[in-house]
Amino acid sequence: MSVPRATMDAMPSFDRSHTHTRGGQLSLADLGTPLHDVDFVIVDLETTGAHSADNAITEIGAVRVRGGEVLGEFQSLVRPVGSVISPFVARLTGITNGMVADAPRIEAVLPSFLEFMRGAVLVAHNAPFDVGFLRAACARLDYTWPAPKVLDTVALARKALPRTEVRNHKLATLAAFFGTDTEPDHRALSDARATVGVLHALFEIYGSHGIVTLEDLSTVRTTGWSRRRRKTHLADGLPHGPGVYTFLDGSRRVLYIGSSGDMRARVRSYFTESETRGRMTEMVTAAQEVSPLLCATVLEARVREVRLIGELEPPYNRRSKRPEKRHWLVETQEEFPRLSAVRSLTRERVDAGRTLGPFRSAASARAAKQLLETVFPLKSCTGSPGSARFAPCAAAQVDRCHGPCAGLLDPAEYAQSLAGLRGLFAGDPGQFLAGARQRISDLASQERFETAAEVRDAVGGALHSTAGHSTRSSLRSIEEVVAAERREDGGWDLAVIRHGRLAAAGSSHRGVSPYPAIDALRLSAEFVAPHDPVTPQTTDEETDLLVSWLSSGTTRLVRSSTAWSQAAHGIEAARLAWTQLIRPGS
Repeated sequence: MSVPRATMDAMPSFDRSHTHTRGGQLSLADLGTPLHDVDFVIVDLETTGAHSADNAITEIGAVRVRGGEVLGEFQSLVRPVGSVISPFVARLTGITNGMVADAPRIEAVLPSFLEFMRGAVLVAHNAPFDVGFLRAACARLDYTWPAPKVLDTVALARKALPRTEVRNHKLATLAAFFGTDTEPDHRALSDARATVGVLHALFEIYGSHGIVTLEDLSTVRTTGWSRRRRKTHLADGLPHGPGVYTFLDGSRRVLYIGSSGDMRARVRSYFTESETRGRMTEMVTAAQEVSPLLCATVLEARVREVRLIGELEPPYNRRSKRPEKRHWLVETQEEFPRLSAVRSLTRERVDAGRTLGPFRSAASARAAKQLLETVFPLKSCTGSPGSARFAPCAAAQVDRCHGPCAGLLDPAEYAQSLAGLRGLFAGDPGQFLAGARQRISDLASQERFETAAEVRDAVGGALHSTAGHSTRSSLRSIEEVVAAERREDGGWDLAVIRHGRLAAAGSSHRGVSPYPAIDALRLSAEFVAPHDPVTPQTTDEETDLLVSWLSSGTTRLVRSSTAWSQAAHGIEAARLAWTQLIRPGS
């Protein structure tokens, strides 16, 4: 597995100067144990609850590896004693009381597992949880806990990947980030296999910084801020007002772009100990100049930041780059339409209103397509209906669709099955949600809890995409919105928004009527043509910033060609419908 390049660039600096303190030549023992020579047993447990004192193990899954090779695997369901699997846990893991009724008890499973892990370093994701249950099981059975060395992939990931790189350090997030071969699914062996992939990816990151022994992993800590502190002078002379700041190297190449309400204070923070992002340490080391662009308001600064990042694509920015790279789901134009993931919209597709998106990546669009096909019996194959040689496809054989490819359904009947999906395209999720509820209920009654969870997630993703698109479209349909936000000093921050794009920004002083400034802004504001999804004049991120500002509760609407409350109604209805769908017991 190769580690994403962005991860390598974002790696924090590591300080291992305290690892060896003795003078003279190092012995082989001082060098430590190379990671590729160590046996690791990666374990994951499923349990009846969160606390080992009053809950029990229901499944053990483990993988033994050395040097990147799998040496063996261990998996067993466990019948809990004195504890039952709650409906919530059953839905989460897919393990039911019926599945473990005939499984061996922990006293029959634990000795085999202890033998499997003998002599290895124990690894787990959130290791205190798994180790706590194993220690408790040993104590109940009067076994001596072998006290192996333990590595926690959560702790390793937190040192290697700050929150600016991944939204959290959950196993599913890290597995998706690294692209592990196995996706975690709350079953012990699958999660253990996914953790193996995460562990090896983390080893690659640490190895690129010379951390290649087991002992190094135990003593590593982040450092590097003292080097940044020497660059504090780059903030001298920067204004304290709102604006966009640009870090430049010696050849005036743009390295990084940011924005702030106080540029000088924000830029100075990059040179302090509070800045722990490894990517920023590298950037600040290369920077020789900081160039400011003063803006009238914080909103203008944020919008200009998004535009400049999209235009210049600085190497140390992660967000807002390549805003044109978006993906959609569209309904194909054929006798029996199906969903197709595309990278661009045609005029014909937009006019038909049969699109869903945009999605930020091809992978997320494909995932939404696959999961929507679990809600609706859509044709997913490219088979030609009426072909004498064509038999029902795999989806039809497992009741994922009604077999139009094999002539088992006429176009009128098939169109009825598309009604809910087309309602979703149009921003009306009612029939879509009704169908999703029924699908989830049917799956739950069949105890297919994992598939039910997939459908639930598909509904959430589809609603999120539809709601965001609905909100952006509603603002972009308004010819002009003029709004104002009161500043702490009593003045006003002003904005003219046309078709979802910031056309002008300004401010007025305390005690002075803002209306002359508003009139002047409207006269000088940029002309913005009506929004065209095929050739857009603004990005989704910019429009989202404007929507957030208008909806903040502190912004006052001065003028609008169309009532904003009516424009926002669709998104609120969609969010409420989703909340009702996932409400416990519903």
